[in-house]
Amino acid sequence: MPPEQLKKTPLFEKHLQLGAKMVPFAGWEMPVYYPQGIIAEHLAVRSGAGLFDIGHMGLIKLAGDGALEVIQRATTNDASLLSPNQCQYSTLCNESGGVIDDLLVYRLPAFYLIIANAVNADKVVARLQTIPGACTIDHYTGRCSLSVQGPQAVPLVEKTLSVSLAELKRNRTLDWRDVLISRTGYTGEDGCELIVAKEKAVALWNSLSEQGAKPCGLGARDTLRLEAGLPLYGHEYDETTSPLEAGYGWAVKLDKGAFIGRPALLKEKQTGLKKNLVGIEMGGRAIPRQGNLVFDATGTRQIGIVTSGTFSPTFKKPIALAYLTEMAQAVLVEIRGEKNPGKVVDKAFYKGVK
Repeated sequence: MPPEQLKKTPLFEKHLQLGAKMVPFAGWEMPVYYPQGIIAEHLAVRSGAGLFDIGHMGLIKLAGDGALEVIQRATTNDASLLSPNQCQYSTLCNESGGVIDDLLVYRLPAFYLIIANAVNADKVVARLQTIPGACTIDHYTGRCSLSVQGPQAVPLVEKTLSVSLAELKRNRTLDWRDVLISRTGYTGEDGCELIVAKEKAVALWNSLSEQGAKPCGLGARDTLRLEAGLPLYGHEYDETTSPLEAGYGWAVKLDKGAFIGRPALLKEKQTGLKKNLVGIEMGGRAIPRQGNLVFDATGTRQIGIVTSGTFSPTFKKPIALAYLTEMAQAVLVEIRGEKNPGKVVDKAFYKGVK
């Protein structure tokens, strides 16, 4: 896509002022890192508080008496269990059980809100609009999101907004002075995602920065989520991969009633999974990347493929997520033509807050 056609968040000029390296991402021009670099940003989130522009994420509003019915028929989790001002992780599947997108579903006092990945936002809206129901479904325009993540994130947000979040539990929301505060995140740390009017985004960013939140780009967001074993659409999820295979069976409520993909997922659960998502901790310095092949310990049989890989700033070693067609404890990962030893571990390398 030509640069002039890329979408820009309200914070675009701010990123340029801060010296960010801007890259195309899912049709948006986004910061991948700032002058301090990805590792410094990553460690700032693990030790303090990092500030992310997530204004590219899709915000989808469902309003009307039939909104819950549409969500129930479209998504795998059970949204009827949501209390007001609560959210849940869920997936939107196709008829064969493959993931169209993974989502956050919010029950707000006046309507439901779905957070979709930027690359899939239009596709999710179009899919939801095919499901009969007495509700309106469209992009929630005029708003965008910021994320503050890390062990100091919540007190920093409290100080910035002059609000107490002591009673705001994980996956709960609070509407405070026109800022929707959500106790959610994508880093393995505690933190908040803030939905605000677009015209107020720069002022909020500045206030959070003044209180000590460090600007972080997509690079650190990726290394943080990978350490926490969290999936990224286009890597761990796609329309040929089910939420059961990715290890998110807890977000698939097969007993809630009919939903798109339920028959296929029910059959998959009964017959067994064809692949499973695992973590791989490398023994050497070679860094696995998406598409690298995984072999058994003898190196003679391919048993998997890497979906994401990086050098872990926290553990100071290469790590990866991979799908395996058979379980093993020791594997070899082919990187640039050489087979490198790795150990299969829990996909959540970093045991933080989920």
